[in-house]
Amino acid sequence: MTTAERTGTLTGQMIIAGEHVTGTGTAIHAVNPATGERLQPAYAHGTAADVERATAAAREAFGPYRATSSAQRAQFLDTIADNLDAARDQLVQRATAETGLPAARITGEVGRTSGQLRLFAEVLREGSWNGARIDPAVGDRSPLPRPDIRQRRIPLGPVAVFGASNFPLAFSVAGGDTASALAAGCPVVVMAHDAHPGTSELVGRLITDAIAATGVAAGTFSLLFGAGSELGIALVTDPQIKAVGFTGSRSGGTALVRAAAARPEPIPVYAEMSSINPVYPLPGALRADAAGLGRAFIGSLTLGSGQFCTNPGLVIAEDGADLEKFIDAAAQAVAASTPTTMLTPNIARSFAQGVDEFASSATVLARGEDTDEPNRCRAALFVTDAESFLGSPTLQQEIFGASSLVVKCADAEQVRDVTAALEGQLTATVHAEESDHEAAAKLLAELELKAGRILFNGWPTGVEVGHAMVHGGPYPATSDSRTTSVGSLAIERFLRPVAYQDVPTTLLPAAIADGNPEQIWRRIDGRLTRD
Repeated sequence: MTTAERTGTLTGQMIIAGEHVTGTGTAIHAVNPATGERLQPAYAHGTAADVERATAAAREAFGPYRATSSAQRAQFLDTIADNLDAARDQLVQRATAETGLPAARITGEVGRTSGQLRLFAEVLREGSWNGARIDPAVGDRSPLPRPDIRQRRIPLGPVAVFGASNFPLAFSVAGGDTASALAAGCPVVVMAHDAHPGTSELVGRLITDAIAATGVAAGTFSLLFGAGSELGIALVTDPQIKAVGFTGSRSGGTALVRAAAARPEPIPVYAEMSSINPVYPLPGALRADAAGLGRAFIGSLTLGSGQFCTNPGLVIAEDGADLEKFIDAAAQAVAASTPTTMLTPNIARSFAQGVDEFASSATVLARGEDTDEPNRCRAALFVTDAESFLGSPTLQQEIFGASSLVVKCADAEQVRDVTAALEGQLTATVHAEESDHEAAAKLLAELELKAGRILFNGWPTGVEVGHAMVHGGPYPATSDSRTTSVGSLAIERFLRPVAYQDVPTTLLPAAIADGNPEQIWRRIDGRLTRD
């Protein structure tokens, strides 16, 4: 029997340490946002008792799971990835029904999700994630001998992960937070998003299958359903949970940060939240192809109904004839854009409300085609001047959806002034010709303080999953700008360093043992080596 066949019919149940559990709380249904159809089955929320059961199982599993070798955990991650790929058709069918996203987008997201898992499997096998450092003893050092000191990183403990609304797979049950936490050796308790419970159940079963196939402790993974303001806080404040991964709204993320900080034992919350991702078309780039840039900008803005965390919600540029050409082309592209389905009715209502609020503070340049279809996103483009932008808190807020604001500046200095006033961002995009490089260098120094990823002559939508990627940034883009939620560096969020001083050689962990039994890169006396 294939993995896809084993998933079978949806049951509407949670999964706690391998057991399927029917919730006793409020029952919810997924809704097809394209049609308004309520989807079966019902999913009953769990209770505080379910949270306690899941976290207790995670704590029990932590010891044996962190004791697994890198090779064993890598095999576990690869097995989850294989299961996802085998169940692709069923995942696509359910996820498109629950989100209104096209099948091609979901198909790609299945591949991205399995690819992330395989990336972390490679990280485990390569071994540098251990952070192994050895300062050998120097007995004849003067005035005092140096002891033998060795360091490695160990997992924090059970991790709570919150699924995102806009990525039912890649930032959800088996997404980047889960993959990186499992790679680090941390059991995971996932709080599924109510927008796509069926997809979440399917993925939860695939992870449970992988646990059974590889002999991993059952409590290594649990899947819960529940209201964020109730069970979410209960999960974050449970003493067994040692870290949190979250993707969602600023209000939701900051609530979790406050709750985690108020615990008797505070814990880190890695929350990816709000970003408007400014774009800077510099004068030379506008002279070269203002209209082309304007059209490409709207292509990025409207991608996925503007529901990526990296959609460009702000353009900051020097005023002039070339900027007007950019604006005209962008406005024409918006006016010709077809309304597209948003992820949920609530998101569609919030988008419409946000656009109405902007319209009272900025000039509306264009809206997408009108429609009577439910939960559709009509793209919106606004314009204002720098003084008005700086004086309006409303215009500096994120609208989750295909809406963007062009800010006209008097000169390059005012562009930098507006930039200095921005909150933290996930991305900042610069379009520049060689003639712009002097101005770009000054702007780059400012953008380094504002964004986690700076890109030139491209568009921010689309986050490459690799070793150098940073998907993070200063608050409110994330709650901790020192980390990333995408790419191999994400594993470090769920690890901490431990130093071992004069520990007998027979008791040393393999990563820092004599002879380098795992043949990993280690820093010995400050020199990186595999000897």
